[in-house]
Amino acid sequence: MISHLPNVRYLTGFTGSNGILLLSASQAILFTDPRYDLQAHEECDCRVRIERGPAWDAVWKYAARRSRTIALEADHVSHAVWDQAAQRLGRGVKLKPLGGAVERLRRVKEPEEVEAIESSAQLCAAAFAQAMRRLRPGVTENDAAAEIEFRMRRLGAEGPAFETIVAAGARAALPHARPGAAKIAPGQPVLADMGASLGGYMSDMTRMVHMGAPPKEFLGWYNAVLEAQQAALAAVRAGVAARRVDAAARKTLKARGLDRYFTHSTGHGVGLEIHEGPRVGARSEDVLEAGMVVTVEPGIYLPGKTGIRIEDTVLVTGTGARILTPASKELMVLES
Repeated sequence: MISHLPNVRYLTGFTGSNGILLLSASQAILFTDPRYDLQAHEECDCRVRIERGPAWDAVWKYAARRSRTIALEADHVSHAVWDQAAQRLGRGVKLKPLGGAVERLRRVKEPEEVEAIESSAQLCAAAFAQAMRRLRPGVTENDAAAEIEFRMRRLGAEGPAFETIVAAGARAALPHARPGAAKIAPGQPVLADMGASLGGYMSDMTRMVHMGAPPKEFLGWYNAVLEAQQAALAAVRAGVAARRVDAAARKTLKARGLDRYFTHSTGHGVGLEIHEGPRVGARSEDVLEAGMVVTVEPGIYLPGKTGIRIEDTVLVTGTGARILTPASKELMVLES
């Protein structure tokens, strides 16, 4: 029984907001409601059942007559749903937790999925370039983030892949800063982390901008992060343990005495969700495979000063990493 919507979409093509997929050895049935009658029949090649009442009720009723054992997605089903299943199905049906089975399939992308992610990344880079033409001192972080997202939609995105981050000055030291009403000032660095959703597939990219000529100290920090990212990218290829990619970034920053300011993992998988497997971190047990799409995003976060992150979405191949985000990583310096 598949209820996590990205997994439902992956298996059936269904893009609606209410769908439960029941899979057996002989058939696949999507349960949804009348809002999605036409859409489900157009998008799916499996059997579709339109239910006027709660979809879960229909699923329990159908499954109870036909199944001895039902597996539920343990990572996505609430305790309330599990309880309901136990009550409605009765003692004759055994419930089993299903852990990440579909997510494991999703880790390695098909060529058309890679194409969709690359198109998303190209759109994201174009939106960023357009938005930066309007960035100047006095513009708030909120306005800059809204401009990036507006440009994404104008270029054809369904929307942002996540809430766009724009953080200026010392606020860039917050790795997941939310843009606020603070005005971007002359002489400040600006961190912009963004991604587009296109055809259901996500991209993720972070670039740095400096309002006016950057001081020597900032350039040193920036170059250290860029070197760390390049070292991590050089470690990416099929068959490599994901933690080795993380280690390559940290080793480079350690040589500059900056490793203690790198406070998150080096990357994560990207696809139908902005964060999915594999995990590219120090404790990851994942091994990279050809066809995986991951981010490579080392950063340093200096409290009271600033933060610097450089991030690309990349395709893992047998010989290395193919960068899907085309935006230049040269520090963008804007007039202040």
